Amino acid sequence: MTDAEWAVVRPLLPVPGWMRGRGGQPEAYCHRAILDAVRYLVDNGIKWRAMPGDFPPWDRVYAFFRRWRDRVLVQEFHDRLRGRVRQEAGRDAEQTAGVIDSQSVKADAVVGADSRGFDGGKLINGRKRHVVVDTLGLLLGVMVTSADISDRAAAKVLLERVADARHRLELVWADGGYTGSLVEHCLARLALVLAMVKRSDDRRGFVVLPKRWIVERLFAHLMRSRRLARDVERRTTSAEAMIYWSMTMVMTRRLTRSRSG
Repeated sequence: MTDAEWAVVRPLLPVPGWMRGRGGQPEAYCHRAILDAVRYLVDNGIKWRAMPGDFPPWDRVYAFFRRWRDRVLVQEFHDRLRGRVRQEAGRDAEQTAGVIDSQSVKADAVVGADSRGFDGGKLINGRKRHVVVDTLGLLLGVMVTSADISDRAAAKVLLERVADARHRLELVWADGGYTGSLVEHCLARLALVLAMVKRSDDRRGFVVLPKRWIVERLFAHLMRSRRLARDVERRTTSAEAMIYWSMTMVMTRRLTRSRSG
């Protein structure tokens, strides 16, 4: 991180327990160095043990990542950044509309058979990333499943999570893969309108569809991180945490540019 990026990030970091009088030992390494190491791993797609020597030891970096993953601290940090980006853009910190979609990616050999599958539509053997974004393309929620899980089945769980956390969410746009009973379920159970944005049958070639292009832009951001070009995580929770880390990098750069401009 540059000094400008660190100035943006530092006030939004979760405060360690020992700094709040809850006991425990102070951490041996500066948070900036640890964050830089995790960002390097996500951006360059290296193995944990291949961490360059100018970062803290790889096992300390991994312990930090695992702790933040298991205690949902990376999501908390991500959500604080998202709220700040929305405020800088002149929006409310809480969103009322979003877009849902999924992306299938190939899985590495380390991914076990219990969390991988075959997506017959896209002919991909691996995992599927189900995401909900706001109208700025910022991540609201993510769930990683095996690629053979249908979009509707995963969306039912994901939308419940997002609706519980984002009480003001009222409208979500989706493609034709989310039709059926899911629409009635969202309206009756979550008080959420699921609106379909379908491609016209008489259109040929590439067409930019309203609202749906927003979530496609997020997928493009993810694929620029080498760690996310394919799924190499043994646990789906680690895969989800990597996605949150990637988006924190995007939002940090966005905030830094807006303030310097």
